[in-house]
Formats: sequence, C-alpha cells, structure tokens
Amino acid sequence: MTYLTGFHAIEERIKSGRLCGPLLVAKAGPRAKEIVTLAVNNKIRLERTGTFDLDGLAPDNRGIALQIEDDGGQADISLESFISNLEQSNRPDALVLILDEITDPHNYGAILRCCDQFGVDLVVSRNRRNAKHASVISSTSAGAVSWVAQAETPNLVRAVEDLKECGFWIYGADMDGEAAYEMDLKGKVAIVLGSEGSGISRLLLEKCDGLVGIPSRGKIDSLNVSVAAGVLLYEVTRQRHS
Repeated sequence: MTYLTGFHAIEERIKSGRLCGPLLVAKAGPRAKEIVTLAVNNKIRLERTGTFDLDGLAPDNRGIALQIEDDGGQADISLESFISNLEQSNRPDALVLILDEITDPHNYGAILRCCDQFGVDLVVSRNRRNAKHASVISSTSAGAVSWVAQAETPNLVRAVEDLKECGFWIYGADMDGEAAYEMDLKGKVAIVLGSEGSGISRLLLEKCDGLVGIPSRGKIDSLNVSVAAGVLLYEVTRQRHS
C-alpha cells in the first residue's frame, strides 16, 4: 500500500476525483484540518489513528496520510490511445515530453510540475516507476502528478517512430544543440530529455529530428534536468503565444 503525505499531494489527489482513501488522521493542525474538510466534502473516508501507528506507515507524515493503491500518478494512458484521440481531435499543436531513464524521483516530480504549468499533453517514459517513490514524486511535483497524463512503454525508439507517423517533430535536449529560441517549436512537438548521468541513449538520439539546447554562461557542465525541462517548455509556450 502507498501513502501520500505532502499537503499539496494529498489535496490534488482528492481534487482529481481518482480513487483514494482512507485519509488517516493522527493529529491535525490548521493546514491538515483544511484537508480533512476537503476529504469529507469529497466523500473520502476518514480513519483516526495514533501518531506512533501513522509514523510506522508513513514516516514523513505531518499528522495525516492518504492511502492510495497505485503509484500516485494519473491512471496509465497508452501511447496508442493518445495518438488515436489526437488524430480524431485534429489538433495541430500537441506537446509531448519523453523521459529517457530519469531515475531520481525528485527530478521526476519536478519535471511533472513543469509539465502541468506549461500544458504538456503527455509524458512518456520507459520503465514503471517504483511505487516506493510515489510519495516523493507526488510531493516534489506539488500534486501535479495527479493531473499530468503519463504513458509507459518498453521501447522509446518505437514510441518516437509512432509519434513521427502522427506528425510530431522530435527534438532531443542537448547542451550542444541549437539555441531553443532560434528553433521553430510550434506545431506537434516532442522533446526528449536524457538521464541525469549519460544523457539521451544513442538509438533514441539517432531518431531525433534535431537537437535543442539552452545557451549557458555558467562554469559547470549543464543545468539540472528538471530545470532544463522548465526552460525548454517555457520557450515552447512563449513561441506558441507570441
């Protein structure tokens, strides 16, 4: 069983309307009481419990914890259904983020928060996230994980090929890539972010239509991957609304 403990994470999960509960309550300060009220209004079952017992189930709790039975993210969406729905709606400007082995749950959560803020339609990743990190991801994303559509696939190269057939342009994020503000990032676009250590894998890199970079004047190698995600997604948004 998985427990969400961050206030924002619990709030957004309840607001999303997805199955959850009970809300375990040991001690409730003013902030926790607001969440208890929200849970009651949304017909989420409450369970009073002792502090010692709650600490055993969810050590990082702040007096409350929400029980969930999944990994804390939005219900799985297949890439095939996403593409099918996109073709039926005939949208000209979908935005997809492809994560190539982002292993740090804090980075993953921060990226999802950026995706929510900048209207990413789908996040695609290779491996199923370990449920033990659900609380970290949900907390770091400030609850955005409950709203951002996510799809998982065993083969990212094939996923990129499917997106290309649907009319997407694929751009790999790379520190040596063309400056983002000099590229045309309008239309159907998918941005690939590589792992924290080794970057984008070779086979996936070969499938990219181009490389997009963030000009830097710093002394260290590159930006943190979640920060890079925010910068690139902002540039996409800026171009589409300019």
